[in-house]
Parts: sequence; structure tokens; C-alpha cells
Amino acid sequence: MLPFLLLTATQVQAGDSPQSKQTLLVLGDSISAGYGLRQGQGWVDLLDKRLKQQGYETQVVNASISGETTQGGLTRLPALLRQHQPDLVLLELGGNDGLRGLPLHLMQNNLSRMIDLSRQAQATPVLLGIQLPPNYGRRYTSAFAAVYPALAEQKQVAVVPFILEKIAIYPDLMQSDGIHPKAEAQRQLLDNIWPSLKPLLKMSEQG
Repeated sequence: MLPFLLLTATQVQAGDSPQSKQTLLVLGDSISAGYGLRQGQGWVDLLDKRLKQQGYETQVVNASISGETTQGGLTRLPALLRQHQPDLVLLELGGNDGLRGLPLHLMQNNLSRMIDLSRQAQATPVLLGIQLPPNYGRRYTSAFAAVYPALAEQKQVAVVPFILEKIAIYPDLMQSDGIHPKAEAQRQLLDNIWPSLKPLLKMSEQG
């Protein structure tokens, strides 16, 4: 009987482990994909390390692709939700829509649909906002920046209005293109996101 009891206990423990471990999906563009950085330097990698150091049982899946738009993210999201069954979805998209001058209502609609899809899959979405360089014109850049807080209020979702806060204004923290942050800026980038993310992690653990 003893071997059977041991086997049963092992199976129960193995079965409980995946349920207690949460999955965090990052769906973003080149900023989250680590453009211009060495492997392991990006903010998503630093997030993974911080979660482990602080004792969170969280698997981080980085599905970010350089050049991704909100339309591309919307197209890929359903398969990612089915494959990874995440508890949290961080949506870091929209920058390439803005750089291409795409209609802002389409960008907002795409983000809104990704929020809905995430919730339908029992995942909590978080909006990670970005702003455009000033040379794109004040009218467009102001309207672009307003999309994230407006959508967050409409959909009642956590938001980081500008993930490059305290970074973009310092040229020595930005790569030569003026768009992508250097390795030295990645910890600050994570610190910008962390206050909005941490309460959700705690809620998930307690739940």
C-alpha cells in the first residue's frame, strides 16, 4: 500500500503546482522585445528576475515582436491566450501605430478588443502606454498620449500612461534613434511599470 500512497501524494502535489503558479504574458513591440540590447538586459527579463527574487511563483512569457502594431497584436492574441492561458496580460502596443501615423480610433479599438479578449480568457489586462517624439506634431502626439488613460477609464483597467517616464527626456538613456531606451534605462522602465503590476500579483496570490 505504501508505494501507492506515495505515488498518490506525488500526483496531488504535481497537480497543485501549475494551479498555484501564475502566468504573465507580455504582448508588446520592440521596447519589450529588447531592441538593441543583449539577451537578458530588457525590462521583461528584469521583471522575471525580480519576481523570482521576491518569491512570486510567476512564469513570464514574452511574446513581443519588433515592429508590432495593435492590429498585429490583436491578430496574434487569441492563439497566445489559448497556448499560455495567462493570468495577466501586459499590453505594450501602439507605438508603431503612432510612428506610422495610423488613425488613432483604430488603435484604440484594437486595444479595446485585446482587453476584452484577455478578460474573456479569465486574464487581467494591463495597459502600458507610450508617447511619441514631439516632431510628430503637438496635435497628433497629444491625442495619441490621451488614448491610454481614456481607454483605461472606459474599460476600468490598470494603466501606466507612459512607460518611458524619467527616461525619454534624458538623451544618454536613449539609443541613437531617440525611440528605444538603452540597457541602463531598463530598470527605471520596470520601476515605472511595477506599481501598477504589483497589486495584481498580490491579488492573484491571495485568490
